[in-house]
This record gives sequence, C-alpha cells and structure tokens, in this order.
Amino acid sequence: MANGQDPVARDKDHQMSRLEALRFTRRVVEEHTTRQLAAIDRWIADEERRERERRQAEAARPAPPDWLLDYGRTQDALPVAVRTGGCTMTGKRSKGVDSDTARRTLASGVRACTFCRPDTELGILG
Repeated sequence: MANGQDPVARDKDHQMSRLEALRFTRRVVEEHTTRQLAAIDRWIADEERRERERRQAEAARPAPPDWLLDYGRTQDALPVAVRTGGCTMTGKRSKGVDSDTARRTLASGVRACTFCRPDTELGILG
C-alpha cells in the first residue's frame, strides 16, 4: 500500500485490454500446443521403435523350409503327407525336411499334397 491503494482492489478494477487478452490466449495455446506436439513426437518415436523391432524380428526369423512332412495325431505318428514349404494347407503338426528326405518319404508311399504338388516339383512322377 505504497500510495494508499489496496493492491487487490486495484487488480479488481484493472480490466484486461484486448491486446493483453490476445497475448494471454496466445501463451495458453502455445503451451498447450507444445505439450500436444511433445506427446505426438513420443507416439511417433514409440511407433518407429516398434516398426524397427518388427523388421529386426522378421530379419532374424529363419527362412521357411523348402519341404514339409505332415504328421498324424498320435504320439508315434508317421508322416501322412509331403508338402512344399509354402503350402497354405499345412497343418500344425508339420516338420521341415530337406529335398532328399521329401523324395524318400514320397517313394515310401506317403501321399503328396494335391494342392501344392511337391511330387511334381521334386520331379517324381506319381
């Protein structure tokens, strides 16, 4: 109360000018926008990290086998079908094998998949 006027009363009497209001609004918007941009930057960084991890996992994944043997459901199951490595009809009980094993298995009488025709690809006429 240097000049005898109550500072609280003086602030109540003070009305913000249009210019002061605009500057205040700009500061509020700038602060809000800065926080939102920081959040978006974090989301982008997180997504870039996830994408990088997906690419690394895919690069580390072993190549699919060229040939597959499908096995029956019993514990001591024998092969029931020979398939190409990319056959979409492959079941859950499959094992990757080399071409010699696939040929021997076909020669022993195990059926070739009629969808992917591994016998044709291996040069075996059945």
